[in-house]
Amino acid sequence: MSDFYKKILDGNKKWVESKISQDPQYFEKLSHGQSPPLLWIGCSDSRVPANEVIGAQPGEVFVHRNIANMVVHSDMNMLSVLDYAVNVLKVKHVIVCGHYGCGGVKAAMGNDSIGLIDNWIRHIKDGYRHHKTFLDSIVDEKERFDTFVEVNVKEQVLDLAKTSIVQGAWRNGQDLSLHGWVYGLDSGIVKDLEVNLSSNNDLDEVYQLQF
Repeated sequence: MSDFYKKILDGNKKWVESKISQDPQYFEKLSHGQSPPLLWIGCSDSRVPANEVIGAQPGEVFVHRNIANMVVHSDMNMLSVLDYAVNVLKVKHVIVCGHYGCGGVKAAMGNDSIGLIDNWIRHIKDGYRHHKTFLDSIVDEKERFDTFVEVNVKEQVLDLAKTSIVQGAWRNGQDLSLHGWVYGLDSGIVKDLEVNLSSNNDLDEVYQLQF
């Protein structure tokens, strides 16, 4: 057994002990079910743990993560998580949280082939193409990178709103709001991008589904 593997097993035991010392019924209560008010769609980057970033406890955040926090309409994994969160758990908020320094976004700005992930990153490149004139006008490379991270998050929030899952919830009068954030790795602070949608009236008419 490697030292690292043993370390994480021991870490689990210590974590359990610390929780039980604070509340002997902690895990028993968790086992009874979940009713989180929030679905978090974030990046798979190991430096952006959803619960810790917002100081939430287990049971308070339903989480989906992928490379560059993407909302891709053909991604059955993401759609399944979204459907369960919205229609079963009845979450009231969905946050798409990107982060500055995102490797997926950076890769989408270049032309190097990485492997299978090239196919995933193509979706991010599509976003750059839609905003190419604006992004190319930013001379400073870091500023352009940071701006594209923000643009990518905003596009994913809009793509969330276009899904039949979210549109159906709004149609049924469900209290559901979508938000876009970016997390600063060097500060720990999240930036609210002020893209907050709560009805399909916030979308172009072509995307407003009729049920």
